[in-house]
Amino acid sequence: MKLVGNKIFEKSIYAIIVVNLVAMVLESEPGKSDAYYNFFYQIELVSIVIFTVEYILRTVEAIKTKTKYNLTLFGIIDLLAIIPFYYLSTLTMDGRFLRILRLFRVSRIIKLGRFNKSFELLGKCIHNVRRELYLTFVIAFIVLFFSATGMYYLENPGQPESFSSIKDSFWWSVASLTGVGFEEIFPKTLGGKIFGTIISLVGVGVVAVPTGLISGSFVEIINDESLEG
Repeated sequence: MKLVGNKIFEKSIYAIIVVNLVAMVLESEPGKSDAYYNFFYQIELVSIVIFTVEYILRTVEAIKTKTKYNLTLFGIIDLLAIIPFYYLSTLTMDGRFLRILRLFRVSRIIKLGRFNKSFELLGKCIHNVRRELYLTFVIAFIVLFFSATGMYYLENPGQPESFSSIKDSFWWSVASLTGVGFEEIFPKTLGGKIFGTIISLVGVGVVAVPTGLISGSFVEIINDESLEG
């Protein structure tokens, strides 16, 4: 029986992903990681075996059908979901690097998108406006860099701790452009306040553009499917 594409197999993978996510949340609770270490490890071990088998089966299927599964988004995500386990099991690493590798376990939640048509629709929307999104992100980066540099030179003399470098000012720029903001870090000079106000206003447009592009693409696809139906 063909497993890849089989509904029972796909639903089993779906269930295992959900169990993994619940286990990750419980594992982060103080004291539970050590108290239930063997239990969490067994869940991880069984999941890795199943995810590895899934990856191998999909790779074999891709070779047979001459498709590029391993280079697709879900192919890369499937690989990222299992690689950390094998690295952590065989190598001794710095604690910070271990935490970064464990973070890749979160990629398993993206695997759920394979079984949801909404994610497929979102993928089509993004693909249709990929060039426009790329241009928008380039502009956003330019604005962020310009903002961080400007705030550094305007505020560093008066607030060397908060705006100690362009790198540290970059975080303020990201927060301002996205509308999050920092309550404890804000411009105090007149030039900084004027510059910060302009950047915040520009940020509204920069953040709104990708949303508008994807929304427009979504409506276009829905209309096309309605006409075909």
